[in-house]
Amino acid sequence: MTERIGVYVCHCGHNIAAVGDVEKVAQYAGTLDNVVIARDYKYMCSDPGQELIKNDIQQLGLTRVVVAACSPRMHEPTFKGALERANLNGYLLEMANIREQCSWVTDNTQNATEKAKSLVRGAVRRVYYHRPIEERVVSVNKATLVVGGGIAGIQAALQIAEAGHKVYLVEREASIGGQMAKFDKTFPTMDCAACILTPKMVAVSQSPNIELLTYAEVAQVDGYVGNFTVTVRQKPRYIVEDLCTGCGDCTTACVLKNRIPDAFDEGLSKRSAAYISFPQAIPLKAVIDEKECLLLTKGKCSKNCVEACSREAIDFSQKETVRRIEVGSIILATGFELFDARKAPQYGYGIYDDVYTGIEFERLTNASGPTQGKILTKRGEEPKSVAILHCIGSRDENYQKYCSRVCCMSSVKFAHLVKEKTDAEVFEFYIDMRTFGKQYEEFYTRVQEEGVNFIRGKGAEVAKVDGQLVVRAEDTLLGAYREIPVDMVVLNTALVPRHDAEKVAQIFGISRSEDGFFLESHIKLDPVTTSTDGVHIAGCCQSPKDIPDTVAQGSAAAAQSLAVIATGKVKISPISAWSDPAVCAGCRICLGLCPFKAIGFNEEKKVAEINQAVCKGCGSCAAGCPSNAIVVSHFSNQQLLAEIEGVLA
Repeated sequence: MTERIGVYVCHCGHNIAAVGDVEKVAQYAGTLDNVVIARDYKYMCSDPGQELIKNDIQQLGLTRVVVAACSPRMHEPTFKGALERANLNGYLLEMANIREQCSWVTDNTQNATEKAKSLVRGAVRRVYYHRPIEERVVSVNKATLVVGGGIAGIQAALQIAEAGHKVYLVEREASIGGQMAKFDKTFPTMDCAACILTPKMVAVSQSPNIELLTYAEVAQVDGYVGNFTVTVRQKPRYIVEDLCTGCGDCTTACVLKNRIPDAFDEGLSKRSAAYISFPQAIPLKAVIDEKECLLLTKGKCSKNCVEACSREAIDFSQKETVRRIEVGSIILATGFELFDARKAPQYGYGIYDDVYTGIEFERLTNASGPTQGKILTKRGEEPKSVAILHCIGSRDENYQKYCSRVCCMSSVKFAHLVKEKTDAEVFEFYIDMRTFGKQYEEFYTRVQEEGVNFIRGKGAEVAKVDGQLVVRAEDTLLGAYREIPVDMVVLNTALVPRHDAEKVAQIFGISRSEDGFFLESHIKLDPVTTSTDGVHIAGCCQSPKDIPDTVAQGSAAAAQSLAVIATGKVKISPISAWSDPAVCAGCRICLGLCPFKAIGFNEEKKVAEINQAVCKGCGSCAAGCPSNAIVVSHFSNQQLLAEIEGVLA
């Protein structure tokens, strides 16, 4: 049967047409074998553009369609839908990317046009060999797993739970709350951070639809969208949660009272081996630090904590537990870490007293912090001058190239807090002020009016001269080198990916971008989905962002999960690999190549077997198979070779 092919060339406004000659490309396409119609149109993805395709299919009996436009990643689903509305299988479509691969990489009209012709020619030859394939539909488990109990994870969990669906919220720390729980106030309104966060934390604990698993981590994920099996390891607290009332008697009785650096206070205070994370912790239960407890590490202790606990809630026989949870979708909200200022020794962190990171300063200003909210130097004195340095580890070729987005505003907040709590003079050293959010510029103006000294120039060095801290910088507005003596320095450090981000990405089968954060499907149009269907991301694990954007993305991820739940079923792409058992040699090379863990080995038959529900059709296994036993649907050798021959003809 001779196929009838239609070719549609998009102007993409001026994105393509400003460089390439789309009319010539369309005219050329009309001369190719099996092409019965070739058109160009200003916006093919628009409703009129799609109607052109639909009408031609119905009126001209088209059996194949080629669209020469932008990236298939952006609009292939759009044009598949147009084919399907005309009762033509959506996989009888091929796209030629003449925007990113032609007009966006040259300003030479002839070169762009000739390359576009080649790509269209290859697409026409390839689409001839396309065959109709059908998406599969599977039922969906309506439970959702949320990983990470910071504000993003809390928001996502509450949204799904309020819609009446089961949520498992897994948090590796002993309490939910994340980094926001350490803050004193939030910009630009200077609301109490705890007043915003703790009601949501309490709502999580009280929701009948949320099962909270703290002190736990995800160890393994199996299955596919709609039907994931997740293995969760929960560390022992050595406290029976149902018996513990959070009274704190065990923390007071512990023989190591006030001897262990408190991580929640960033090491600025001390705690016991038995401790409660912070006064507003959820769950408000004690935990015994197995790395510090004398009984657990050395087998010797007076067990004062056991005697002090009237509820008999302490149980040193507890072991790690393993649970397997069935869910339909997953939301990753694992958050961020802060750049280790010790990696930039020029700023004196860890070398000189009274050089603090931004998060340490948050604890100093917090009413429940180590100084009850008083800003004091290590000598216990109120500083007379404070320097705040922006972009420590951000916008720096030696560390992270990206902007951490929140540093300007948090630095301005720090300046306001210093002015509010002390009589100190404040110096802010910045590269550029990026006050991009709602009411942010107004807050910046307010702080300027409070008498803060803004110095346009990144702090180059923090030194100590005759016992006095000195900040050295070039003031680019004055064109002068400056040395400012101060009593306290606050380093506003970059937001960076968590140290185990690569391990987490491997567990969940997702990718990371060049900067190390989890990679979204599309930076603009699909910022919360990933390359693995059913796995969504929210908050600072995707990129640095402030609290409003984090909350919004948590809600967006919840909406994605609810969209799957609402239908009760999900479509799985038919583009997947399959292995011919008659050809497979059983070498197992493909098992190590699959990034999605979709390939197993049948020990009885001694052949590889591919779970097509898990497979994403990436082709790694097919490319690496020495026996040519593996074929990827919609990417057969015949199709690929025809396209290559067409491009090179």
